Amino acid sequence: MTWFKKLFWIGAGLAVGGGLALFVLDELKTSRLQSALWRDLAEGARFSVEDGASDAIRFPRTGPYDERLGYHQLPGYIDRLAPQGYVVTRQARMSPRLLELQDYGLFAPYREKNQAGLTVRDCRDTALLHTRVPKRAYERFEEVPPLLVSALLFVEDRHLLDAQPLQRNPAIDPERFAKAALEQALRAVGLGQTATGGSTLATQLEKYRHSPQGRTGSVGDKLRQMASASLRAYQDGDDTQARRRQIVVDYLDTVPLAARPGMGEVHGLGDGLWAWYGRDFGEVNRLLADQAEEAAAPTDEALRQQAEAFKQALSLMIAQRRPSQHLLGDGASLARLTDSYLRLMAEAGLISPTLRDAALPLSLHLQPPLPPTPRPDFVQRKAATALRTHIGTLLDVPRAYDLERLDLEAETSLDGEAQALVARVLAGLRTPAATKAAGLVGSHMLDPGADPSPLIYSFTLFERSAGSNLLRIQADNIDQPFDVNQGARLDLGSTAKLRTLVSYLELVAELHAGWVDLSPAQLSALAPNPRDPLGTWARQYLLRAKDRRLQPMLEAAMERKYSANPGEAFFTGGGLHQFENFERSRNSSSMTVREGFKHSVNLVFIRLMRDLVRHRMFGGASGAERLLKDPADPGRRELLARFADREGSAFLTRFHRKYQHLPAADAEALLLRGLRPSAPRLASVLFTIEPEADDARLDALLVQRLGRGADSPRALGALRRTYAGLSLADRGYVARVHPLELWLVGYLRRHPGASLTEVLDASTRERQEVYAWLFKTRHKSAQDRRLRELIELDAFAQIHRSWQRVGYPFASLTPSYASAIGASGDRPAALAELMGILANDGMRLPTQRVGALHFARDTPYETRLEPRHASAQQVLPAEVAATVRRALVEVVNDGTARRLKGALVDENGRALEIGGKTGTGDHRYEQTGRGGRVISQRKIDRSATFVFMIGDRYFGTILAYVHEPHAARHRFTSALPTQLLKSLGPQLLPVLQRRGCGEPQQRAP
Repeated sequence: MTWFKKLFWIGAGLAVGGGLALFVLDELKTSRLQSALWRDLAEGARFSVEDGASDAIRFPRTGPYDERLGYHQLPGYIDRLAPQGYVVTRQARMSPRLLELQDYGLFAPYREKNQAGLTVRDCRDTALLHTRVPKRAYERFEEVPPLLVSALLFVEDRHLLDAQPLQRNPAIDPERFAKAALEQALRAVGLGQTATGGSTLATQLEKYRHSPQGRTGSVGDKLRQMASASLRAYQDGDDTQARRRQIVVDYLDTVPLAARPGMGEVHGLGDGLWAWYGRDFGEVNRLLADQAEEAAAPTDEALRQQAEAFKQALSLMIAQRRPSQHLLGDGASLARLTDSYLRLMAEAGLISPTLRDAALPLSLHLQPPLPPTPRPDFVQRKAATALRTHIGTLLDVPRAYDLERLDLEAETSLDGEAQALVARVLAGLRTPAATKAAGLVGSHMLDPGADPSPLIYSFTLFERSAGSNLLRIQADNIDQPFDVNQGARLDLGSTAKLRTLVSYLELVAELHAGWVDLSPAQLSALAPNPRDPLGTWARQYLLRAKDRRLQPMLEAAMERKYSANPGEAFFTGGGLHQFENFERSRNSSSMTVREGFKHSVNLVFIRLMRDLVRHRMFGGASGAERLLKDPADPGRRELLARFADREGSAFLTRFHRKYQHLPAADAEALLLRGLRPSAPRLASVLFTIEPEADDARLDALLVQRLGRGADSPRALGALRRTYAGLSLADRGYVARVHPLELWLVGYLRRHPGASLTEVLDASTRERQEVYAWLFKTRHKSAQDRRLRELIELDAFAQIHRSWQRVGYPFASLTPSYASAIGASGDRPAALAELMGILANDGMRLPTQRVGALHFARDTPYETRLEPRHASAQQVLPAEVAATVRRALVEVVNDGTARRLKGALVDENGRALEIGGKTGTGDHRYEQTGRGGRVISQRKIDRSATFVFMIGDRYFGTILAYVHEPHAARHRFTSALPTQLLKSLGPQLLPVLQRRGCGEPQQRAP
């Protein structure tokens, strides 16, 4: 019985094993069981998109596809956008099954995009910028030439599109899987050297899209790829035919094919043909489609073209296994492999012998010189480029290359149609005919016959809305990425009078707030400083006024009078200056602030700025008067130390520029070149720059510079004892060289290449020592002059802060009365911000450029963020804004911009109220001689600006600008941009007023 039992169990085992083998073989062929298993697992793995932030979402951990499209970084983007006012308004909700599958480590099964990129839309949902990566792709399986399908399946996955069974699992090829498993087993026990992969196209897609670095790092990675591919295959049911055809399309569209310099990463057959062979994708498809069986026999030339196209496409399918090795090398191994596959495909009957024979002799020429990329039209794309840069800043994605690969749609406030119109008009102004047609030739504009091509024009327009200022147009005619609206510090001339007027009225409002509640007796008891004319006027006004409200006081302030006489010299900014009016006919006038603003009279605003500065110096709680009168005031020493530090730093900065790149010997030679040599002077210089110098070195210097040395060693010793022991200031005095210049040359000798920061850090004591004489009380008048300079600097710092509060873009203000007429520079975009504050009754509203950011549409990671603007900030009293607006309207009705009066009408034909401020800037470089006489001058640039508001809806800036060497040939004024607005406005307003960009915000009556 023992042998019978053994035989029974052996037979039973063989039967079970055979049955199991038959079952496995049948399952591998039919996929009946696994199709049911994967279908059930995939069932319910869905997502939906709902309002608000999601608590049921998982973002991918890694993978080239998820990183390139931004899905992996999405949580970081959301966190970065939150402090900038963006909140999630809609987001995907993953089903419990989808979350569960991802928690198991599988890749989310959904219909993935083969092409994605950045889309920027305007306020009417028209695409301003639309990038897609890859650029060339198949949309449907039917678009792929059958010859390419046959080649791909032969190389990679021969049974993928077998008609039976319908439920075939594309993640597993039984033959390849069994062969790979056997080779791996033999290799594991040391009986094999290499093992082929068992990957199908489906698992390759999962690998290069979602595995770390697009590679299979372990058995676990391979199983994850196979399981994820299986889930994706059965997501829509048992029949996988449609999914298997889509796998072919997905693979051909997205297979990674290395990277080429100047292009970046290459994905997909279409982009690969262009990048590596310079072939047009459409032409290749047309040639290969002609290889259909029913097609007529091609001519010899047509056959050669077909063979070349097919061989190039086939080579890329082969190259994907080692793309960098094959495509970045000499191509010899790739050519051999391609020829081998051509022979095998012909033997298998997949291509004709005729096509094989035509293809074999052809060479593969990789990396041909690509045609130059067409230069973008920066004029037409200016706003889109600026918006792209803004989006990159929001997300902290500085490279346009990376930004344009994100699966992102940005909705912006820009009006694309109006933008295109303005860009087209501005670009056309480079021709004489266009400038003449726009009325830009004439007095104070362009001279007849002048070349208009060097002129730059810029136009920015905003529209008021309920919670923000909407950028509608940002255009210029610079055919470069540079944006003149925001990228330069320009002399915009008398537009600075607008900032000065705002500061003036803001100060009046400040005085009103402090004194309006005082009784007449309390006001009479006030004693404003005689050097503070504004404080004196405010006190007198409130004592006399029956109506103490702010608005009447502001109107009275506009009626204060100033002389326009240019005969006075003004000590400001550390020197004596004189100013001129543009119109000499006004030189003898005395006029109100209102009239001075309306006619842009320089001397009125120079004197107004002087009053502002004096109030900040001597008004209110300032202790400047006491400090100047009392030599014992402890604050004097503190301010004098500040002066010494400031002026010493300024000198060192200048000297550092002079000597920073010179070797020690050359620096010494340059220092001595301007010195009238004598033994005391040379000794003072030497013992400063080279304290360790001995008598021999001193004697050599005397011989070199004087032609003879000292008379004796005793004389040398006397020079050393006398001058080596002097203070730095005294040595400079003896040498007739600024002592800090002596010190710097010596410091750079000991510290070659020292930066300015290092020099300033090392010279703190020396800067104070050089000005030690100033701290002595017998120099009170010299002290007072320098103290007044510092107190004036502090006053300008206060004015600068008030300018910054309403959008001034720079970190400092030129400390001179000339800032009132443009000496400090400005930017058109910053002036538009100020105009927005005035248009919104003194409220600073957020500027909206990007209204929504929509990531990963139609994916389980879909997220939409929209700005939730912070509440508006009141930066000016509403009464101040209203007073300034009335003054701006007067500039148009009866001032320097009167050509615009009645120029624009609304939909009903009624004239729109226009307000604005003109400004002409003439930036020159002057070289002066003794007594301040101008020796030579160079005109660097000229600008003319009009900052405006149109009705209750629109505000912005328009600018004309020309740089050297052309600036010297132009004399235009702000009449040029105002005339351009007069010409452009009637074309532009009908476009802006069309429906679709949101409703306008009307100012309350």
